[in-house]
Amino acid sequence: MRRVILRLVPFMMVCYFLALLDRVNIGFAALEMNKDLGLTPTMFGFAASLFFVSYFLVEIPSNLALQKVGARRWISRIMITWGLVTACMAFVVGPYSLYVLRFVLGAAEAGFFPGAILFLTYWLPSQYRARILATFIVSIPLATFIGSPLSVSLLQLDGLLGLRGWQWLFILEGMPTVILGVVCFFFLTDRPSEARWLTDAQRNWLTNRMAAEAAVKKPIGHISLWQLLRNKYFLVMALVCSGASATGSVLSVWQPQLLKSFGLTNMQTGFINSIPYGIATVVMILWGQHSDRTGERRWHTAIPLLLAGGGFAALAATNSALIPTVMMLSCCLVGAYAFKGPFWSLSAGWLSASTLAAGLAGINALSNLIGGGLMVNVVGYLKESTGSYVIGMIPLAVLCVAAAISVVILGRSATRSAEAEAVKA
Repeated sequence: MRRVILRLVPFMMVCYFLALLDRVNIGFAALEMNKDLGLTPTMFGFAASLFFVSYFLVEIPSNLALQKVGARRWISRIMITWGLVTACMAFVVGPYSLYVLRFVLGAAEAGFFPGAILFLTYWLPSQYRARILATFIVSIPLATFIGSPLSVSLLQLDGLLGLRGWQWLFILEGMPTVILGVVCFFFLTDRPSEARWLTDAQRNWLTNRMAAEAAVKKPIGHISLWQLLRNKYFLVMALVCSGASATGSVLSVWQPQLLKSFGLTNMQTGFINSIPYGIATVVMILWGQHSDRTGERRWHTAIPLLLAGGGFAALAATNSALIPTVMMLSCCLVGAYAFKGPFWSLSAGWLSASTLAAGLAGINALSNLIGGGLMVNVVGYLKESTGSYVIGMIPLAVLCVAAAISVVILGRSATRSAEAEAVKA
């Protein structure tokens, strides 16, 4: 397992880091781009949210395609196309061209995250998943922790070769993704049975271990896609995930502008924006390790959501002071990201082998549609209506608390069902 982890996880982390960098850099480009293109808060929120609409439409088909053709080919395709689209965003000339490219970017990237999770579940026995998935997903806060100062630094290239700083930001953050996508095609191995870099004994052990785990009865068994979309476990897991998704998506888009409203420069905004993500990076790994060590998933999923909900609720009282605002934003982001390792381990444990690809993609797609597509627009609308970013984030507190309660109730139901099956056996 050490050899598998060192071979696959760091590389996938770099890939996901670039995915997140290319997704959230619009938040930093907005510091200059909105004025250049004449975008209102509502128009910018709509543009940002279009990513999640196409992401929702394409994600399940994308993950099913990955399952069919293999991660090596499909993840490579995803990375090359989204890198090219990101670079092309440098040449938008108004709101409508921005709308089109954000929509296309969502379709291009759709399937990468659930595809990467699916790919890693082919290689990771259940006892390793929470800490390793948390380590992989640490790319999300890390992308903003590193990307914040990097992106605002690229804005300083304003005027070079006649291009604005935000245009250089899109170009220089998009092209490395294309290069890594080509590398991906030659580096990844689809399944343990094909891993020539493992010894025969290691390959056979891992293949047999994964086959044995796949044979265990799961709450969501062998059902059709349409049955899956009506399954209570699937729908509640999508709702649960939407709380964390909304938190991450909304703050990645609006947090730089919220912080700059305190009178900060672009550079100061970039560095202060990275602080909550740096804290979240550390906590989510420790939380995932604790979840694996205890073997507990339900409360390790619910507690971070309650922390995020509390952070948003408290944010309304700290809107006039920078330091308390950063502290509350840190609570929100720690909750959103510490949630992910235990949650995706819990989800993978509830889905059968036949529903794993569609289930993971569907959960992620629905949660992104609610969290990104809906909530990013809500914040933009309420900001324009009330003049306050914080008021726009109050619905997020309600969503996170509802998600936490839901996962506790559903987890208890799954535990009772498993105990009943054990008695019958």
